[in-house]
Amino acid sequence: MMRPPLRPHHHAWIASVLLGTGLCGAAGALAQTSVSANSGTWEICTGMAGDKEARLACFDLWAKQQRAGLNPAPATPSSAPAGTVPAASAAALAEAKPVAPPPVNANLPATRVIEMASEPGCRDGQYSDLSRFWELESGTDCGTFGIRGYRPISLSVITSDTVNDQPTSPSAGHTASSSTDYNKTEARIQLSVRTKVAQGLLTRGHPTLSDSLWFGYTQQSYWQLFSPALSRPFRATDHEPELIYVYPTDAQLPFGWRLRYSGLGLVHQSNGQSLPLSRSWNRYYLMAGMEKDNSFRFQARLWRRIQESNGNDDNPDISDYIGRSEFMGAWNVNKDNTLIATVRNNLRASGRGSLRLEWLRAIGNADSKYSQLRFHTQLFSGYGDSLIDYNRKRTVLSVGLSLVDF
Repeated sequence: MMRPPLRPHHHAWIASVLLGTGLCGAAGALAQTSVSANSGTWEICTGMAGDKEARLACFDLWAKQQRAGLNPAPATPSSAPAGTVPAASAAALAEAKPVAPPPVNANLPATRVIEMASEPGCRDGQYSDLSRFWELESGTDCGTFGIRGYRPISLSVITSDTVNDQPTSPSAGHTASSSTDYNKTEARIQLSVRTKVAQGLLTRGHPTLSDSLWFGYTQQSYWQLFSPALSRPFRATDHEPELIYVYPTDAQLPFGWRLRYSGLGLVHQSNGQSLPLSRSWNRYYLMAGMEKDNSFRFQARLWRRIQESNGNDDNPDISDYIGRSEFMGAWNVNKDNTLIATVRNNLRASGRGSLRLEWLRAIGNADSKYSQLRFHTQLFSGYGDSLIDYNRKRTVLSVGLSLVDF
């Protein structure tokens, strides 16, 4: 059925009604109408039963503004007499532009509707790094059983002041009987992924916050790429499966810091070797993370080793060297550059542990939403750069490329 054309007085009537309910902010000629400024748009349009054409046009224009994304606000016109509202032309109403949604308030749990985001939640740059990395809020949720990065996935060339050519351990039968002429310069490959296996375990029903359970796996290999006389073997490969529970513990802290999460984890690490080079251990840890304005973030882990029997312990003194704690601080200097410092300590008088300094710089189009490739420079000094080196102190410089998934 063909719709009858609208008469001019319909445009003036409808425009004034919609302007009064806050659906358009355009200025126009003032008109008088008997419709109250406090009436709701639905109520006004529905009340036009006496003029079907005006009623239909009212709903059409209201729907058009809804599609345009305008946010209605209560109308409180101060210049119009009581019981009346100003009017706008239908042309001005049609040309009104959508209002951009407000940014997320970093001091409050995120409330922005996820459909407004241009990227999936864990890729949406309006949220902080920690929120996206652990999917702490409903707006940063990317669902379960998707593949996500964990530690950087990297390929680098390293050089060190020393190389462990005859690994030792105080456990019987765990010391190499001969040395191998390894090169101090080698390649290092790290693969690290994780997946969220469950969410909302304790926060089910919360409007914004979400806890999660993750499974992660990291593999780090040292490849004697520059030792053709040795047939370029892999000197060491460490395997590290991990189970992690993360709870969004949101609290304001002094000096503008904000606590974002706490959690616990269970991790196994081994090098998959047979005697005398076998090394392995199990531990559980507590952790917490905080941030400041998405420019600075700080994360801490305290762990305790799960003891093994003397006959099964490859490295009984590993905690005294690698440490019992880890503290990591990161500074997003700008959108292209990040500096990271990680300290491990055994929490004993000997003070053994390690220090790792890192610089990551974005490669390619700095404005690209999808580029996660980084130039990655790293300086390490201390114990435990690899599991076979848990009790050997060395300094390592590495330069390479990394994929960073946050």
